[in-house]
Amino acid sequence: MPSTLPDGDPVPASGELSESALAVLGERPFGFYVHVPFCVTRCGYCDFNTYTASELGPGASQRDYADTAVEEVRLARRVLGEADLPVSTIFFGGGTPTLLPADDLGRILAAIDAEFGIAPGAEVTTEANPESVDPAYLETLRSRGFNRVSFGMQSAREHVLKVLDRHHTPGRAAQAVREAHEAGFEHVNLDLIYSTPGESDDDWRASLEAAIAAGPDHVSAYALIVEEGTRLAARIKRGELPMPDDDAAADRYLMADELLSQAGFTWYEVSNWATSQEARCAHNLLYWTGGDWWGVGPGAHSHVGGTRWWNVKHPAAYARRLAEGSSPAHAREELSGDDREVERLMLELRLDTGYPLADVKPSVRTAVASALGDGLLETEAFKRGRMVLTLRGRLLADALIRDLA
Repeated sequence: MPSTLPDGDPVPASGELSESALAVLGERPFGFYVHVPFCVTRCGYCDFNTYTASELGPGASQRDYADTAVEEVRLARRVLGEADLPVSTIFFGGGTPTLLPADDLGRILAAIDAEFGIAPGAEVTTEANPESVDPAYLETLRSRGFNRVSFGMQSAREHVLKVLDRHHTPGRAAQAVREAHEAGFEHVNLDLIYSTPGESDDDWRASLEAAIAAGPDHVSAYALIVEEGTRLAARIKRGELPMPDDDAAADRYLMADELLSQAGFTWYEVSNWATSQEARCAHNLLYWTGGDWWGVGPGAHSHVGGTRWWNVKHPAAYARRLAEGSSPAHAREELSGDDREVERLMLELRLDTGYPLADVKPSVRTAVASALGDGLLETEAFKRGRMVLTLRGRLLADALIRDLA
Protein backbone atom coordinates (compact mmCIF):
# COMPACT_ATOMS: atom_id res chain seq x y z
CA MET A 1 0.00 0.00 0.00
CA PRO A 2 1.79 3.20 -1.15
CA SER A 3 2.42 5.97 1.32
CA THR A 4 0.24 9.06 1.11
CA LEU A 5 1.95 10.81 3.99
CA PRO A 6 2.62 14.53 3.57
CA ASP A 7 6.07 15.81 2.81
CA GLY A 8 8.04 17.57 5.51
CA ASP A 9 11.50 18.12 6.89
CA PRO A 10 13.75 15.09 7.43
CA VAL A 11 13.93 13.60 10.92
CA PRO A 12 17.29 12.55 12.44
CA ALA A 13 17.66 8.79 12.93
CA SER A 14 17.75 9.45 16.67
CA GLY A 15 14.43 11.33 16.52
CA GLU A 16 15.94 14.18 18.52
CA LEU A 17 13.90 17.37 18.86
CA SER A 18 15.00 20.99 18.85
CA GLU A 19 15.95 22.71 22.07
CA SER A 20 13.00 25.08 21.64
CA ALA A 21 10.54 22.17 21.55
CA LEU A 22 12.10 20.48 24.56
CA ALA A 23 12.24 23.74 26.51
CA VAL A 24 8.45 23.91 26.87
CA LEU A 25 7.92 20.26 27.84
CA GLY A 26 5.68 19.99 30.87
CA GLU A 27 3.95 23.33 30.31
CA ARG A 28 0.98 21.57 28.70
CA PRO A 29 -0.77 18.27 29.43
CA PHE A 30 1.05 15.30 27.90
CA GLY A 31 -0.56 12.19 26.46
CA PHE A 32 0.07 9.11 24.34
CA TYR A 33 -1.79 7.90 21.29
CA VAL A 34 -1.14 4.24 20.37
CA HIS A 35 -2.14 3.24 16.86
CA VAL A 36 -2.93 -0.43 16.30
CA PRO A 37 -3.21 -0.78 12.51
CA PHE A 38 -4.98 -4.14 12.20
CA CYS A 39 -8.51 -4.98 11.06
CA VAL A 40 -10.24 -8.24 10.19
CA THR A 41 -11.81 -6.61 7.13
CA ARG A 42 -11.67 -3.10 5.67
CA CYS A 43 -14.84 -1.06 6.07
CA GLY A 44 -15.96 0.46 2.79
CA TYR A 45 -15.86 4.07 4.04
CA CYS A 46 -12.55 3.89 5.92
CA ASP A 47 -9.32 5.50 4.72
CA PHE A 48 -7.42 5.11 8.00
CA ASN A 49 -3.97 3.53 8.04
CA THR A 50 -5.13 -0.03 8.64
CA TYR A 51 -4.23 -3.45 7.25
CA THR A 52 -5.97 -6.78 7.01
CA ALA A 53 -3.94 -9.98 7.29
CA SER A 54 -3.72 -10.27 3.49
CA GLU A 55 -2.36 -6.71 3.17
CA LEU A 56 0.42 -6.93 5.77
CA GLY A 57 3.03 -8.73 3.72
CA PRO A 58 6.38 -9.93 5.14
CA GLY A 59 8.13 -8.19 7.99
CA ALA A 60 5.06 -7.34 10.10
CA SER A 61 2.76 -9.34 12.34
CA GLN A 62 0.14 -8.80 14.98
CA ARG A 63 1.98 -11.25 17.21
CA ASP A 64 5.07 -9.04 17.52
CA TYR A 65 3.35 -5.69 17.44
CA ALA A 66 3.26 -5.03 21.19
CA ASP A 67 7.02 -5.54 21.47
CA THR A 68 7.61 -3.10 18.61
CA ALA A 69 5.30 -0.48 20.14
CA VAL A 70 7.11 -0.82 23.47
CA GLU A 71 10.37 -0.02 21.67
CA GLU A 72 8.87 3.24 20.43
CA VAL A 73 7.74 4.11 23.96
CA ARG A 74 11.35 3.65 25.08
CA LEU A 75 12.53 5.79 22.16
CA ALA A 76 10.11 8.50 23.31
CA ARG A 77 11.74 8.52 26.72
CA ARG A 78 15.21 8.90 25.20
CA VAL A 79 14.10 11.71 22.88
CA LEU A 80 12.22 13.64 25.57
CA GLY A 81 15.02 13.30 28.10
CA GLU A 82 14.56 13.51 31.83
CA ALA A 83 11.64 15.95 31.82
CA ASP A 84 8.97 15.07 34.36
CA LEU A 85 6.03 14.20 32.10
CA PRO A 86 3.29 12.33 33.94
CA VAL A 87 0.92 11.04 31.27
CA SER A 88 -2.58 12.42 31.72
CA THR A 89 -4.34 10.65 28.82
CA ILE A 90 -3.68 7.53 26.76
CA PHE A 91 -5.77 6.48 23.77
CA PHE A 92 -5.45 3.23 21.83
CA GLY A 93 -6.98 3.63 18.36
CA GLY A 94 -6.87 1.96 15.02
CA GLY A 95 -7.69 -0.14 13.23
CA THR A 96 -9.04 -2.40 15.91
CA PRO A 97 -6.81 -2.37 19.00
CA THR A 98 -8.80 -5.21 20.53
CA LEU A 99 -7.65 -7.61 17.83
CA LEU A 100 -4.49 -7.83 19.95
CA PRO A 101 -4.64 -9.88 23.13
CA ALA A 102 -5.70 -7.77 26.11
CA ASP A 103 -2.40 -8.61 27.78
CA ASP A 104 -0.53 -7.11 24.81
CA LEU A 105 -2.39 -3.82 25.20
CA GLY A 106 -1.62 -4.04 28.91
CA ARG A 107 2.10 -4.47 28.21
CA ILE A 108 2.20 -1.32 26.09
CA LEU A 109 0.36 0.56 28.82
CA ALA A 110 2.78 -0.79 31.43
CA ALA A 111 5.74 0.41 29.34
CA ILE A 112 4.29 3.94 29.24
CA ASP A 113 3.89 3.84 32.99
CA ALA A 114 7.43 2.51 33.51
CA GLU A 115 9.05 5.14 31.28
CA PHE A 116 6.95 8.20 32.10
CA GLY A 117 4.55 7.43 34.91
CA ILE A 118 0.79 7.53 34.43
CA ALA A 119 -0.74 10.41 36.39
CA PRO A 120 -3.27 9.59 39.11
CA GLY A 121 -6.74 9.67 37.62
CA ALA A 122 -5.45 9.53 34.04
CA GLU A 123 -7.94 8.60 31.34
CA VAL A 124 -6.95 5.37 29.54
CA THR A 125 -9.14 4.53 26.54
CA THR A 126 -9.23 1.87 23.90
CA GLU A 127 -11.39 1.74 20.82
CA ALA A 128 -13.08 -1.58 20.13
CA ASN A 129 -15.38 -3.12 17.59
CA PRO A 130 -18.33 -4.63 19.46
CA GLU A 131 -17.64 -8.11 18.08
CA SER A 132 -13.92 -8.00 18.99
CA VAL A 133 -14.44 -8.24 22.77
CA ASP A 134 -16.18 -10.48 25.27
CA PRO A 135 -16.66 -10.22 29.06
CA ALA A 136 -13.34 -11.93 29.87
CA TYR A 137 -11.43 -9.66 27.49
CA LEU A 138 -13.02 -6.54 28.98
CA GLU A 139 -12.29 -7.71 32.51
CA THR A 140 -8.62 -8.20 31.59
CA LEU A 141 -8.45 -4.72 30.07
CA ARG A 142 -9.94 -3.22 33.20
CA SER A 143 -7.45 -5.09 35.40
CA ARG A 144 -4.54 -3.79 33.30
CA GLY A 145 -5.52 -0.17 33.88
CA PHE A 146 -7.93 0.77 31.11
CA ASN A 147 -10.85 2.80 32.44
CA ARG A 148 -12.67 3.93 29.27
CA VAL A 149 -13.78 2.06 26.16
CA SER A 150 -15.17 3.41 22.87
CA PHE A 151 -17.28 1.09 20.72
CA GLY A 152 -17.87 1.60 17.01
CA MET A 153 -21.64 1.13 16.82
CA GLN A 154 -22.24 3.29 13.70
CA SER A 155 -25.90 2.25 13.25
CA ALA A 156 -28.67 0.10 14.70
CA ARG A 157 -30.01 -0.80 11.26
CA GLU A 158 -28.66 -3.89 9.51
CA HIS A 159 -29.01 -2.51 5.98
CA VAL A 160 -27.04 0.63 6.98
CA LEU A 161 -24.28 -1.46 8.54
CA LYS A 162 -24.14 -3.48 5.33
CA VAL A 163 -23.53 -0.35 3.22
CA LEU A 164 -20.73 0.60 5.64
CA ASP A 165 -19.29 -2.95 5.44
CA ARG A 166 -19.66 -3.32 9.20
CA HIS A 167 -20.06 -6.92 10.31
CA HIS A 168 -21.49 -6.78 13.82
CA THR A 169 -25.17 -7.45 14.38
CA PRO A 170 -27.27 -4.37 15.26
CA GLY A 171 -27.79 -5.34 18.92
CA ARG A 172 -24.18 -6.29 19.65
CA ALA A 173 -23.03 -2.76 20.53
CA ALA A 174 -25.63 -2.42 23.30
CA GLN A 175 -24.61 -5.80 24.67
CA ALA A 176 -20.95 -4.74 24.63
CA VAL A 177 -21.80 -1.62 26.64
CA ARG A 178 -23.47 -3.79 29.30
CA GLU A 179 -20.47 -6.10 29.39
CA ALA A 180 -18.11 -3.13 29.77
CA HIS A 181 -20.12 -1.78 32.70
CA GLU A 182 -20.13 -5.22 34.30
CA ALA A 183 -16.33 -5.38 33.87
CA GLY A 184 -16.01 -2.11 35.82
CA PHE A 185 -15.79 0.49 33.06
CA GLU A 186 -17.51 3.64 34.28
CA HIS A 187 -16.94 5.55 31.05
CA VAL A 188 -18.18 4.09 27.76
CA ASN A 189 -18.57 5.83 24.40
CA LEU A 190 -20.56 4.84 21.34
CA ASP A 191 -19.56 6.13 17.90
CA LEU A 192 -22.37 6.73 15.40
CA ILE A 193 -22.30 7.68 11.72
CA TYR A 194 -25.17 9.46 9.97
CA SER A 195 -26.08 10.15 6.33
CA THR A 196 -25.06 6.75 5.04
CA PRO A 197 -26.56 6.17 1.58
CA GLY A 198 -29.93 4.49 2.05
CA GLU A 199 -30.35 5.63 5.66
CA SER A 200 -33.74 7.21 6.40
CA ASP A 201 -34.76 9.60 9.18
CA ASP A 202 -36.42 6.66 10.91
CA ASP A 203 -33.21 4.62 10.65
CA TRP A 204 -31.20 7.41 12.25
CA ARG A 205 -33.77 7.94 14.99
CA ALA A 206 -33.69 4.21 15.74
CA SER A 207 -29.89 4.30 15.97
CA LEU A 208 -29.95 7.24 18.37
CA GLU A 209 -32.63 5.64 20.53
CA ALA A 210 -30.73 2.35 20.62
CA ALA A 211 -27.49 4.12 21.56
CA ILE A 212 -29.15 6.07 24.36
CA ALA A 213 -30.91 2.97 25.68
CA ALA A 214 -27.59 1.09 25.82
CA GLY A 215 -26.47 3.40 28.65
CA PRO A 216 -23.17 4.97 27.58
CA ASP A 217 -22.11 8.25 29.17
CA HIS A 218 -20.65 9.60 25.90
CA VAL A 219 -21.83 9.57 22.29
CA SER A 220 -19.94 10.74 19.21
CA ALA A 221 -21.91 11.31 16.00
CA TYR A 222 -20.17 12.02 12.72
CA ALA A 223 -21.51 12.76 9.24
CA LEU A 224 -20.29 10.19 6.75
CA ILE A 225 -17.45 11.57 4.65
CA VAL A 226 -16.84 9.89 1.31
CA GLU A 227 -13.08 9.58 1.06
CA GLU A 228 -11.34 9.20 -2.29
CA GLY A 229 -9.89 5.75 -2.84
CA THR A 230 -12.37 3.92 -0.60
CA ARG A 231 -14.72 1.18 -1.72
CA LEU A 232 -17.67 3.41 -0.81
CA ALA A 233 -16.39 6.20 -3.08
CA ALA A 234 -16.04 3.71 -5.94
CA ARG A 235 -19.61 2.46 -5.45
CA ILE A 236 -20.95 6.01 -5.49
CA LYS A 237 -18.91 6.85 -8.60
CA ARG A 238 -20.38 3.79 -10.36
CA GLY A 239 -23.89 4.94 -9.44
CA GLU A 240 -24.61 2.01 -7.14
CA LEU A 241 -25.22 4.35 -4.20
CA PRO A 242 -26.25 8.03 -3.95
CA MET A 243 -23.89 10.67 -2.61
CA PRO A 244 -24.84 11.70 0.98
CA ASP A 245 -27.08 14.78 0.98
CA ASP A 246 -25.91 17.86 2.93
CA ASP A 247 -29.44 18.95 3.85
CA ALA A 248 -30.29 15.48 5.14
CA ALA A 249 -27.05 15.49 7.15
CA ALA A 250 -28.04 18.79 8.78
CA ASP A 251 -31.45 17.36 9.70
CA ARG A 252 -29.80 14.28 11.19
CA TYR A 253 -27.47 16.44 13.26
CA LEU A 254 -30.41 18.41 14.64
CA MET A 255 -32.17 15.16 15.50
CA ALA A 256 -29.07 13.90 17.29
CA ASP A 257 -28.75 17.04 19.38
CA GLU A 258 -32.45 16.99 20.24
CA LEU A 259 -32.64 13.35 21.32
CA LEU A 260 -29.31 13.34 23.13
CA SER A 261 -30.16 16.55 24.97
CA GLN A 262 -33.51 15.10 26.05
CA ALA A 263 -31.66 12.04 27.38
CA GLY A 264 -29.32 14.13 29.58
CA PHE A 265 -26.34 14.50 27.23
CA THR A 266 -24.72 17.91 26.66
CA TRP A 267 -22.66 18.85 23.62
CA TYR A 268 -19.12 19.95 24.39
CA GLU A 269 -17.61 19.64 20.89
CA VAL A 270 -19.50 19.84 17.64
CA SER A 271 -19.64 16.04 17.20
CA ASN A 272 -19.51 14.94 20.85
CA TRP A 273 -21.98 14.75 23.72
CA ALA A 274 -21.45 13.61 27.32
CA THR A 275 -23.60 13.16 30.42
CA SER A 276 -21.13 14.93 32.73
CA GLN A 277 -17.80 16.75 32.85
CA GLU A 278 -16.13 13.50 33.93
CA ALA A 279 -17.58 11.68 30.91
CA ARG A 280 -15.97 14.03 28.39
CA CYS A 281 -13.06 12.53 26.44
CA ALA A 282 -9.99 14.03 28.11
CA HIS A 283 -7.68 12.73 25.39
CA ASN A 284 -9.54 14.50 22.60
CA LEU A 285 -9.69 17.62 24.75
CA LEU A 286 -5.89 17.45 25.00
CA TYR A 287 -5.76 17.60 21.19
CA TRP A 288 -8.37 20.35 20.93
CA THR A 289 -6.74 22.59 23.55
CA GLY A 290 -3.14 22.45 22.32
CA GLY A 291 -1.58 19.76 24.48
CA ASP A 292 1.48 17.63 23.66
CA TRP A 293 1.35 13.97 22.76
CA TRP A 294 3.51 11.18 21.39
CA GLY A 295 1.91 8.99 18.73
CA VAL A 296 3.09 5.38 18.77
CA GLY A 297 2.61 3.16 15.72
CA PRO A 298 2.66 3.18 11.91
CA GLY A 299 1.36 6.47 10.52
CA ALA A 300 0.81 7.92 14.01
CA HIS A 301 1.20 11.69 14.40
CA SER A 302 2.86 13.42 17.36
CA HIS A 303 3.12 17.00 18.60
CA VAL A 304 5.59 18.39 21.11
CA GLY A 305 6.29 22.08 21.66
CA GLY A 306 5.25 23.24 18.20
CA THR A 307 6.96 20.39 16.35
CA ARG A 308 4.70 17.90 14.61
CA TRP A 309 5.87 14.64 13.05
CA TRP A 310 4.39 11.50 11.56
CA ASN A 311 5.62 7.93 11.37
CA VAL A 312 6.12 5.75 8.31
CA LYS A 313 2.85 4.11 7.32
CA HIS A 314 3.51 0.43 6.76
CA PRO A 315 3.89 -1.82 9.82
CA ALA A 316 6.86 -3.62 8.24
CA ALA A 317 8.78 -0.38 7.63
CA TYR A 318 7.83 0.79 11.12
CA ALA A 319 9.12 -2.41 12.74
CA ARG A 320 12.30 -2.36 10.67
CA ARG A 321 13.19 1.19 11.72
CA LEU A 322 12.78 0.40 15.41
CA ALA A 323 14.68 -2.90 15.12
CA GLU A 324 17.58 -0.89 13.68
CA GLY A 325 17.44 1.50 16.62
CA SER A 326 16.16 4.37 14.48
CA SER A 327 13.18 6.66 14.81
CA PRO A 328 10.19 5.49 12.75
CA ALA A 329 9.34 9.12 11.91
CA HIS A 330 8.76 9.78 8.20
CA ALA A 331 8.96 13.58 8.33
CA ARG A 332 8.15 16.58 10.53
CA GLU A 333 7.37 20.28 10.49
CA GLU A 334 7.89 23.23 12.79
CA LEU A 335 4.67 25.16 13.22
CA SER A 336 4.95 28.94 13.01
CA GLY A 337 3.19 31.16 15.48
CA ASP A 338 0.57 31.99 12.84
CA ASP A 339 0.04 28.29 12.06
CA ARG A 340 -0.54 27.53 15.72
CA GLU A 341 -3.04 30.36 16.11
CA VAL A 342 -5.03 29.22 13.08
CA GLU A 343 -5.13 25.67 14.44
CA ARG A 344 -6.13 26.98 17.85
CA LEU A 345 -9.04 28.87 16.31
CA MET A 346 -10.11 25.84 14.25
CA LEU A 347 -10.17 23.59 17.30
CA GLU A 348 -11.32 25.84 20.13
CA LEU A 349 -14.23 27.33 18.22
CA ARG A 350 -15.70 23.82 17.95
CA LEU A 351 -15.81 23.55 21.76
CA ASP A 352 -18.58 24.70 24.08
CA THR A 353 -16.03 26.97 25.80
CA GLY A 354 -15.40 28.77 22.51
CA TYR A 355 -12.63 31.14 21.50
CA PRO A 356 -11.68 34.47 23.16
CA LEU A 357 -12.75 37.58 21.28
CA ALA A 358 -9.58 39.33 22.44
CA ASP A 359 -7.52 36.96 20.27
CA VAL A 360 -9.49 37.55 17.07
CA LYS A 361 -7.44 39.11 14.27
CA PRO A 362 -8.53 42.68 13.42
CA SER A 363 -8.90 41.66 9.76
CA VAL A 364 -11.81 39.31 10.51
CA ARG A 365 -13.75 41.35 13.07
CA THR A 366 -16.31 42.28 10.43
CA ALA A 367 -16.86 38.55 9.75
CA VAL A 368 -17.27 37.97 13.49
CA ALA A 369 -19.91 40.69 13.70
CA SER A 370 -21.72 39.14 10.72
CA ALA A 371 -21.64 35.71 12.37
CA LEU A 372 -23.18 37.18 15.51
CA GLY A 373 -25.87 38.96 13.48
CA ASP A 374 -26.62 35.76 11.56
CA GLY A 375 -27.22 33.85 14.78
CA LEU A 376 -24.11 31.66 14.52
CA LEU A 377 -22.64 32.86 17.84
CA GLU A 378 -24.24 32.97 21.28
CA THR A 379 -25.10 36.52 22.31
CA GLU A 380 -24.55 36.07 26.06
CA ALA A 381 -21.15 34.40 25.56
CA PHE A 382 -20.22 37.21 23.18
CA LYS A 383 -20.96 39.75 25.90
CA ARG A 384 -18.57 37.82 28.16
CA GLY A 385 -15.82 38.02 25.53
CA ARG A 386 -16.14 34.54 24.01
CA MET A 387 -17.17 33.25 20.61
CA VAL A 388 -19.38 30.21 21.27
CA LEU A 389 -21.34 28.50 18.52
CA THR A 390 -25.12 28.35 18.59
CA LEU A 391 -26.85 25.21 17.34
CA ARG A 392 -27.09 26.82 13.89
CA GLY A 393 -23.45 27.82 14.21
CA ARG A 394 -22.48 24.22 14.81
CA LEU A 395 -24.15 23.25 11.53
CA LEU A 396 -22.05 25.87 9.73
CA ALA A 397 -18.89 25.57 11.83
CA ASP A 398 -16.55 24.60 9.01
CA ALA A 399 -17.59 27.51 6.81
CA LEU A 400 -17.40 29.97 9.71
CA ILE A 401 -13.93 28.80 10.67
CA ARG A 402 -12.75 29.29 7.09
CA ASP A 403 -14.08 32.84 7.19
CA LEU A 404 -12.28 33.60 10.44
CA ALA A 405 -8.99 31.82 9.80
